[in-house]
Amino acid sequence: MFKELDPLLHSQLRLAIVAALMTAEEAEFTWIQEQTGATSGNLSVQLNKLKDAGYIEIEKSFRGNYPHTLCRMTNLGREKFKTYVEALKEYLDYK
Repeated sequence: MFKELDPLLHSQLRLAIVAALMTAEEAEFTWIQEQTGATSGNLSVQLNKLKDAGYIEIEKSFRGNYPHTLCRMTNLGREKFKTYVEALKEYLDYK
């Protein structure tokens, strides 16, 4: 029997965000946007969904007159991503 895939991570953009953040201790909004190719508006919406679920933390501040947003994975987010990857491996190794 296949494990259920986490619907929050099954979105292409949210999966890309989390995968990118797994490689960095923390990342700026602009870096995540460059990595994912997402529009600012869509990226903001998806980041907030991940934050609301407790998968990431978002720290907002200003540098001069410009907004500065830092994102980082939470322990819960790291565990959820690892579980998701393991479930996908089972799908790929199915015989």
